[in-house]
Amino acid sequence: MTTEKTGMTYADAGVDIDAGNALVERIKPAAKRTARSGVVSGLGGFGALFDLKAAGYSDPVLVAATDGVGTKLRIAIDTGNIDGVGVDLVAMCVNDLVCQGAEPLFFLDYFATGKLETDQAARIVESIARGCEQSGCALIGGETAEMPGMYPAGDFDLAGFAVGAMERGTVLPAEVAPGDVVLGLASDGVHSNGYSLVRRIVEVSGLDWDAKSPFGEGALGEALLTPTRLYVKQALAAIRAGGVHALAHITGGGLTENLPRVLPDSMGAQIDLTGWTLPPVFNWLASVGGIAEAEMLKTFNCGIGMVLVCDPARADTLTELLERAGETVRRLGTVTDQPGLIYEGALR
Repeated sequence: MTTEKTGMTYADAGVDIDAGNALVERIKPAAKRTARSGVVSGLGGFGALFDLKAAGYSDPVLVAATDGVGTKLRIAIDTGNIDGVGVDLVAMCVNDLVCQGAEPLFFLDYFATGKLETDQAARIVESIARGCEQSGCALIGGETAEMPGMYPAGDFDLAGFAVGAMERGTVLPAEVAPGDVVLGLASDGVHSNGYSLVRRIVEVSGLDWDAKSPFGEGALGEALLTPTRLYVKQALAAIRAGGVHALAHITGGGLTENLPRVLPDSMGAQIDLTGWTLPPVFNWLASVGGIAEAEMLKTFNCGIGMVLVCDPARADTLTELLERAGETVRRLGTVTDQPGLIYEGALR
């Protein structure tokens, strides 16, 4: 073989292996900060190892979840405000895991782009690590895919994969019964669902992303990029305190679609829409978009990001526990012995 350059290289085709290696080195400290009991190996191997016994489980059942950030990424890319989307990615996965009663153990990410920009990718992975830290979940691996011709310059996409565990026999939902109390935990805004409609409403409004937010502080784009709230540690504390029968992460489909998912087929819920105040961002979206109340409730979280269904005798205690953990808790209604959701009152 000759040592002279006689043909094309991978770099000539648009893939920079050295940039990928530089990224791995840069993100190692962020990943290391997420280490927890059970982690066996760090970044760089062909696979990541996790020891369930070392994590404290004797008879575990594994739970897995995967998700993305959706078209919220379009706003992040267009504004350059990318430092929160990693938190969104983690939250969309681990908030689902805890609804099964599982403790998130480890997380893997997939970052795809047309041309790898090390600083951009590192900022995103570092925000993923922040989300993992806040939810007690280890970032133990991932994949960075540089794919020329697949994405326009500056564009990228994200996918996340989380694995959690619970002891056998503790899966949720369980023991849901008529009369159970429905508690709602406040959201931090739109979270990561409905952004195709959000972007259409912003287009109709005529506002630019850097315009002053009409519903809060700062620029419009920045306000709409508020990261999804992480409910993991608070929800796990409530589960361990006893009395929680079900949890529902209020994502795409809103209360209308997500709460029934954790109720037996023979049961429903009566929800008082006056039990909480609609956050300003949702009032603005509804007003500018002319969105009907039923559509709001089926598209957005409308200010409630997580729902707990609990034993009525434990509702006050769980409310106090969650409020001490920093949550804003609202009593939304009760479980009924008839299928379907019944809304009373109106969003305000």
